[in-house]
Amino acid sequence: MSGGNALSVMGYDVLVDQLEDAVSISGSKKIINTINPHSYITAKSNPSFRKALLSSDMLLADGSGVVLAARQISGDSITKMAGADLHQHLLAKLNESGGRCFYLGAAPATLDKIKARLAEEFPNVQVDAYSPPYKPEFSEEDSAVMIEAVNAFAPDVLFVGMTAPKQERWLDQHKNELDYKVASCIGAVFDFYAGTVQRPSDFWIKMHLEWLPRLLKEPRRLWRRNFVSTPLFLLDVLLYKLGVKS
Repeated sequence: MSGGNALSVMGYDVLVDQLEDAVSISGSKKIINTINPHSYITAKSNPSFRKALLSSDMLLADGSGVVLAARQISGDSITKMAGADLHQHLLAKLNESGGRCFYLGAAPATLDKIKARLAEEFPNVQVDAYSPPYKPEFSEEDSAVMIEAVNAFAPDVLFVGMTAPKQERWLDQHKNELDYKVASCIGAVFDFYAGTVQRPSDFWIKMHLEWLPRLLKEPRRLWRRNFVSTPLFLLDVLLYKLGVKS
């Protein structure tokens, strides 16, 4: 991991420091991604996704389960930092410097709403965006157009929102062809910031129950991560704590 202090949690180096102390838009290119119980379980059966996570320059604990795992296995304390927190942090930094950000993903209408909100909240940030085709996998031609759109703008920060694990795999595959200083896959944050999907309130976030309102609103999409991935993740936490896995 480049920048910040990391703690090894079940095979992944997760950031311990606060964003303000660890994340800057300077130096060599870096990729900042997040890990939660569902992505951990998904990566176990998806080698290219696992590689993308392990290749990240920084991983944030986007899930109370990862915070719990660190505490149970090693007794260490780390802070939950969601993709939305990273998004706000980077936008604030860009606003101070008059920097540039690019949104790759989501529907054109969602991107328009993001631009409108940015103009109000972060008026010094220069922004551009591209909506890729909605398909399970991109062709070489699709990727070439996406790369050209990003590089023509040459952003300081590249936000990628094409759902996991597709977004992480695509960025890892094309990271050396893209022009950016910081890149991050933040998925649902595109919809949260645009207002097309409401993020749970601070009450649920502070209670470590952010997943519950989201599950109630989108049970068909989110049931697997809560009722399959979470129990499997907790089983692995127990195995690591008992020393069965290391």
